Amino acid sequence: MKVVILCGGQGTRLREETEYRPKPMVPVGGRPILWHIMKTYAHFGHREFVLCLGYKGEVIKEYFRNYHWNTSDVTLRLGRTPKITYHNQHDEEDWTVTLLDTGQETQTGGRLRRALTHIDAETFLFTYGDGLINSDINQSIEFHQQHGAVATVTAVKPTGRFGELALDGQTITTFREKPEKEAAFVSGGYFVFNRSIERYLDPRDSSVLERDPMERLTEAKQLKAYCHDGFWQCMDTYREYEMLNKMWSAGQAPWKIW
Repeated sequence: MKVVILCGGQGTRLREETEYRPKPMVPVGGRPILWHIMKTYAHFGHREFVLCLGYKGEVIKEYFRNYHWNTSDVTLRLGRTPKITYHNQHDEEDWTVTLLDTGQETQTGGRLRRALTHIDAETFLFTYGDGLINSDINQSIEFHQQHGAVATVTAVKPTGRFGELALDGQTITTFREKPEKEAAFVSGGYFVFNRSIERYLDPRDSSVLERDPMERLTEAKQLKAYCHDGFWQCMDTYREYEMLNKMWSAGQAPWKIW
């Protein structure tokens, strides 16, 4: 199943790192947080990725173009018939990565709409390039298929500041982007979408997925919540960046399930 990941925002709250690179490329344990997200999906068998690029997208392009070079020991034969021999294999050799330029100023809904041209199946996965989780992706897909809604979001219990969900059983009745007070469950940003999500997207690049499209989905009772009680953490601030790196260095990274 294809995985769409938003990688185009400027990450202004993490300016210490994002002045020089896009937020998905900020490292956790020496690897971009984007790599950790992709490793999670790949662990559950989902290895076809569509990366929606924007701000400093060339950094992400360079990273994947030179991936084998940068992750392997190599032998170079110089001269008129040069040759490169790679001495390592890695678990990412079966990944397919589409690098899609979705514009510098395009908002989240606009980026998703542009990515749909690369989605040829009824169901696909979607997330942002800054959140780590240890949820079972395949169980969320099964949940989504059982309930038959257009969209399912993994609902988590973090420390505040995120999109608040009001639940009626497993149906979301309210989606507020960033409430002032902490809620019991909030959006973890890991979605399962049907291709019909396109009907809820504004054709303009200025469309913000978390506002009108999500509100319309909730009004139509087409947004379900797959509740996850385990680990989830986004990297939105420098404090969170330091926290995730300390967890990795200490060998206590709950999202490392591969």
